[in-house]
Amino acid sequence: MVMVDGIPFPPHVNLNNAQLSLMGHGITDIEIHFLQIKFTAIGVYLDPEIVSHLQKWKGKTPADLSQDDDFFEAVIEAATNAVLRVVVIKEIKGSQYVLQLESAVRDFLAEADLFEDEEEAALERLVTFFQSKYFKQNSVITFSFPQNASPKIVVATEGKEESAIEVGNANVARMIKKWYMGGTRAVSPSTISSLAKTLAIV
Repeated sequence: MVMVDGIPFPPHVNLNNAQLSLMGHGITDIEIHFLQIKFTAIGVYLDPEIVSHLQKWKGKTPADLSQDDDFFEAVIEAATNAVLRVVVIKEIKGSQYVLQLESAVRDFLAEADLFEDEEEAALERLVTFFQSKYFKQNSVITFSFPQNASPKIVVATEGKEESAIEVGNANVARMIKKWYMGGTRAVSPSTISSLAKTLAIV
C-alpha cells in the first residue's frame, strides 16, 4: 500500500482487464488562519503504456512538466484507461462536493465552447446523484475512465452499499479528468507535482 496522508492506496487497480499503476497522488486542502484543512486524498491510476503518448516531453524536468498545461492535456487525452480514486479526509455533504465539481466542469466546458444541452443534462444527473449523499471520513469516490466504454463514478460510503452512475457525456468526463489532472488549473497542486515527478522518469 502507498500511504497518502495516512490513507492507504493500492499500488495497482484493474480496469477492463488492464492493470493500472498509481502514478500520482496528493490532497485537496485549504489554509484558513494559518491552519491547513485537508479535504480529500487523491490517487491517479494510469496505464503504464501512457508513456508512449508522452514522448514529445522526454527529458523535461518534473518542475517544467508541472507548469506545462499542454503536457497534462496530452495525459488527459491519451487513449488509455484511467482511474481516479478520491478518499474523503474531512467529512463533507455530497451537495458541497458536487457543487465544486460542477462549477469547475461548467467553466472548462464554457471555455472550450462545448457547453450544450447534452452537457447540461449530464451535469444535472451528476448533481442529483451526489445531492443526497453524505461523505464521512474514508468514504471513497472512484472515477473510472475505460478506454472503450462509458466513464463511471462509484461511491462507497461507510456501512452503505456502493452506488454508481455513468457520466454519459464524453465532454463532461474529459473535464472531470481536467479538474483532477489539468496541470496548473487542477484542484490539487500536490497531485500534479507527483504526476509530473513519475511521468518525467520516462
